[in-house]
Amino acid sequence: MVKTIITVLGLMGMLSSLLSAETLRASYDVSYGIFGEIGTAKAQLQKGDGRYHIDIRLAATGLAATLSGNRKEFHHSEGHMEQGVLVSDLYRVIREYRNTRVVKEYRIDHKHKKVKKLYRKYKKGTLVDTQKKVLDFYASNDLLSLYFNLDKLIPDKHKEGTYVFSAVGAEKQQGRVTVILPPASKIAQYRHDLHVDAAWYATAIIHQKIFMSKEGRLELAVGKDGITRAALLKDLILFGDIYAFRKE
Repeated sequence: MVKTIITVLGLMGMLSSLLSAETLRASYDVSYGIFGEIGTAKAQLQKGDGRYHIDIRLAATGLAATLSGNRKEFHHSEGHMEQGVLVSDLYRVIREYRNTRVVKEYRIDHKHKKVKKLYRKYKKGTLVDTQKKVLDFYASNDLLSLYFNLDKLIPDKHKEGTYVFSAVGAEKQQGRVTVILPPASKIAQYRHDLHVDAAWYATAIIHQKIFMSKEGRLELAVGKDGITRAALLKDLILFGDIYAFRKE
């Protein structure tokens, strides 16, 4: 439960379009219904010499930390830039909890349109499992680069529409990520749900089961500076809403 909440809001709640900046940072608190605060998330984007690096650190706090074995996650994306758009060459995810460390590394071969995955699992510092495979789909984006690229991929954020993208790291849904821009008639409801005014709003769909739902639907409120101000995963059975709010 905790790992899903933190991963989803950490990755999808940090959308930014400030690609003209050399370094961009954002921090979020994550709360969950009756449990209160369950985690924190910090993101950083750096650019220079035609290259980029994105780092996100996610950590469970309070009761969530106890239940998850003090779970922490580190997500890293790096690659090159083409006409202002981030193109991923490497995506790495590291998860740590209790005495376990899991590393997933994806290397994207754009020339041959292939993605190679290396999986490693450690227990108390000892390698206990390793797997290699070639994914059955190709994408020029990973989950991090995709969300930092949305400003260019969706030029008109005030026009109702549905967009389907592909991203490395979303294997359970064959790389599929859907973003919906609501009609003007729904904006007031988004503003009410997210508790903030924003330049534009969207719903990102996670094509996998979360708790008792068929698929997760995450509402986003994005500020004028291009940084997400708040994110909300709504109406989960028994517990209520998961909410992420930008601190800085």
